[in-house]
Amino acid sequence: MKLAIKLLLIVVLGFTSTVILAAASDKAAQDAIAAADQARKKAASVKGEWRDTGKIIKQAEQTRKKGDFDKAIKLANKAERQGKYGYEQAMSQQTLKMPSYLKY
Repeated sequence: MKLAIKLLLIVVLGFTSTVILAAASDKAAQDAIAAADQARKKAASVKGEWRDTGKIIKQAEQTRKKGDFDKAIKLANKAERQGKYGYEQAMSQQTLKMPSYLKY
């Protein structure tokens, strides 16, 4: 009897910790997606949003909803980098001087 109680307790604790870890992973994925969308919006504000950034964010959201939090975070991080690079690119090109031979 005591062995059965111990086994039941182990199963319950294992299930509880799995649920807690899944919730923490979901929160991390949501945070990563939010950061990616913020970076995308910043790039868009200076007309520097890259073509696929929004698509990658949507993929990250869909992947998170399916429960693959690690993949969702990787996709969101990729989109966030694209947002940051797009912003940097747009800002660096604001002071770009066009050579005279390209002006027709």
